[in-house]
Amino acid sequence: MSGNMWGLHMANIQAAAPVDGNFVGIGWDEMGDLSTLTQTREAFKMRYAEVYPSEKPIPLRIKAGVLYRFALEIDVGDIIVYPSKPDRLIHIGIVEGGYTYRPEALEGYPHRRAVKWVKSLPRTNFSQSALYEIGAAVSLFQITSHADEFRAAMEGTAIVPEDVDEETVEEVSSHMEETTEDFITKRLKTKLNPYEFEKFIAHLLTCMGYHARVTQQSSDGGIDVIAHKDELGFEPPLIKVQCKQTLEQIGRPKVQELHGAVERGEHGLFVTLGAFSHDARLFERSKPNLRLIDGNALIELMYTHYEKFDPRYKMLLPLKHTYMPVSGLALDD
Repeated sequence: MSGNMWGLHMANIQAAAPVDGNFVGIGWDEMGDLSTLTQTREAFKMRYAEVYPSEKPIPLRIKAGVLYRFALEIDVGDIIVYPSKPDRLIHIGIVEGGYTYRPEALEGYPHRRAVKWVKSLPRTNFSQSALYEIGAAVSLFQITSHADEFRAAMEGTAIVPEDVDEETVEEVSSHMEETTEDFITKRLKTKLNPYEFEKFIAHLLTCMGYHARVTQQSSDGGIDVIAHKDELGFEPPLIKVQCKQTLEQIGRPKVQELHGAVERGEHGLFVTLGAFSHDARLFERSKPNLRLIDGNALIELMYTHYEKFDPRYKMLLPLKHTYMPVSGLALDD
């Protein structure tokens, strides 16, 4: 399959909306219909300067260039790679239509392209260097160095990604937060078996101030960990925990199964490396004694309580505290 390959970030959209709606999009609503502009980069820059008069020259060129490439340089048949942070999946598809302007779209992102999505794969399926390339800071960018890897993934051809363990902790720590999250997820997925993952969750709860124990493997009834505040486990609340060491999305039926095992006065906690469906989240909001912890929330808890971890888990997840620049902050000239 020929054609260019593009990476596209849509950070402020519900993760499944582009896939369910078969599209990709970019923002900058105030620009209006880009098809009415003269098809030159200069015309796009002039329009951007008119709409956003306070924009500085370098960001202006970059953002106007993104709009120009999205409207005029992407061709039907090109490949789109959409890394979605909420569900931690890489969605790969083929462009099926030209540029359209949809100001009425409820999801936002009025500048649209129709896409036929072909594959949705976990980030851990890809090499670390490929993840670096699609971690570009701009909204739209061309993928060149790892195009073969993403194309093979879309076509179902097996490519063994480089092992993140070959990188030193210093190299991992020097990259952006998302890279560290990829590292943590890959370690928890590949270096622990399901029972060891349950023990890790129990340890994390212990670091949070609970007394936690893993249930018997053969007869847990769907409950993997029991946690409570007092040492003997007599004082409420009793927390029943289900652990899923999966990167796949967890739907409402699985969540309902856990809640069905929670008795009056007890609480249910569902922990996964992946994400929960919209219906599962709606069910959670209707049950005050139920909490769902997805991969992103799990990592945040780990960051908070990492210093209390047992040495064996610090060896499993060798992290160090470092400072990174925050985008969007600048001193006045």
